[in-house]
Amino acid sequence: MKLTQHWQYMLLLFTGLFVAVSACKNPDTPAPDPVSITSINPTSAPLGGTLTISGTSFNASPASNTVTFTGNAVAQIVSASPTQIVVIVPAGAQNGAITLNSGGTTVSSPSATPFQLSARPVVTVQGSISANTRWTANTIYSLRGFVYVTNNAVLTIDPGTIIRGGTRDQDPDAQNRGGTLIVERGSRLEAAGTAQRPIVFTSGRPAGQRGYGDWGGIVLIGRAPANQGTSRPLEGGIRGFISADAVANDNSGTLSFVRIEFPGVALSAQPNSEINGLTLYQVGSGTTINNVQVSYSGDDSFEWFGGTVNCRNLVALRGTDDDFDTDFGYIGRVQFAVSLRDPNVADQSGSCAFESDNYDPGEPAASANNGLPLTQPIFANVSSFGFAGATAPSTSNATSGSGPYRAAMHLRRNTAISIYNSVFTGWPEGLRLEGTATGTLNNANTGLLELQGITMVNVGVPNSTTFVAVRGLGAISNTVAQTYFNLPTRKNQVLPSTDIAALFNAQNYNLTVPNFLPPIGSALLTVSDAITGGKLADSFFQPAPYRGAFGTTNWTTGWTNFDPQSTDYDK
Repeated sequence: MKLTQHWQYMLLLFTGLFVAVSACKNPDTPAPDPVSITSINPTSAPLGGTLTISGTSFNASPASNTVTFTGNAVAQIVSASPTQIVVIVPAGAQNGAITLNSGGTTVSSPSATPFQLSARPVVTVQGSISANTRWTANTIYSLRGFVYVTNNAVLTIDPGTIIRGGTRDQDPDAQNRGGTLIVERGSRLEAAGTAQRPIVFTSGRPAGQRGYGDWGGIVLIGRAPANQGTSRPLEGGIRGFISADAVANDNSGTLSFVRIEFPGVALSAQPNSEINGLTLYQVGSGTTINNVQVSYSGDDSFEWFGGTVNCRNLVALRGTDDDFDTDFGYIGRVQFAVSLRDPNVADQSGSCAFESDNYDPGEPAASANNGLPLTQPIFANVSSFGFAGATAPSTSNATSGSGPYRAAMHLRRNTAISIYNSVFTGWPEGLRLEGTATGTLNNANTGLLELQGITMVNVGVPNSTTFVAVRGLGAISNTVAQTYFNLPTRKNQVLPSTDIAALFNAQNYNLTVPNFLPPIGSALLTVSDAITGGKLADSFFQPAPYRGAFGTTNWTTGWTNFDPQSTDYDK
């Protein structure tokens, strides 16, 4: 009996202790604080500036947060923690509230402290940059006169940075030179933008007042091979000469997701006195150039003088002279390039999509290097859009230019360029093959110069004896040039203007809002018509079984600007 009472007592004791302990515990776990924004700091910042959002219960993964400024501008997130998110003020941001979506919950910044967009300070740059320098997106930089990056210095430009080119009357040296960025041998330009935050070099004039050749442009000078010896001066008054260096993999830096707008100064009416939108002297293959747009250039959009640099995703918009000019032994590779022309603007020299020379006059005995290396680049998947109408341009000067249009491809002076899987529309001539029997013609006959998978549409002025689709000049007759181009194994074709609608998008030729993607069913997308193998087996080239710069993906989306005249670059 006592034993039973003892166990009953122990049971009651344990039960009491359990109840007492349980009573001491809080049966409910406190709910986490809700997602909220308590402050933003600073409350006023320029485009490209850094801003910190403070609050509670943020997702610590940057990818799980979306920060949107008034104006539907989505910011780049630099870092995230449960209590702070650091962002960069995006292009298009406006005054007002900032919205955060964190892990599916959306909140706004306090209405009592709305964000205010401030103007970026403007820093004038002139003379030389001789030590490593960084330009940041929260500042606008204004180039005055020739600005040289020299003494093996590296100029680094952050994504989203705006650089303005000063006009010729702003030259601090009173030499009438538009602002120009010149990167000398041994120095580097590291300008790596992003699709969301491209780096923009543009005119210093306000929106609506910009024009061709408002400033100089960008010039890179490297140590890769060229065929001019050491006595050929650089064009446009730039100091220095072509060198005898032969460092094929030389590195002049990076140009990626970069826009160059309203450059290209013609310093006089004399030949070789211009600066192009992007000028590349002996630039080596260690350099990275991709996703670059040159718009409204007063001379060529892109020009290569020797060198070995490879390029991808190039855009030439409404240039004055040539879109893609190769000289002095350039031997690089280029894939995916598009040019869109303004029918009313052309140059005194006669504008082309391609102009390619070995040098003038081009024959081997005329050069200190015996003409070597030959200008022998390989271009693939190029689209050049001139004129959409049934009537191609006439032989007269362009309405707003100083000269006429000439040919989609003007290949001369012993060039050995090769062009594959490309499209040209609306040019007075499609191909102008010019030179001597031992130069250009020999290069064509031996396969050094090769044109394959070319579609030309609406080329040659109708009912004209002056312009034809394929022309030979010098020692090359029309018949010889046409026989070369029309050889069946080359798969080249010349189509009438009536084929434009089936091949191209209806908005293809819109100068401010183009759509370059071919429509579904376009013959340009026929895989069996694309050239493969041969020179395209080079490891640089990506598989692209179609003709022209575009298949089903528009690689110009996001980072390009086809209406820079209207863009506000003051903030």
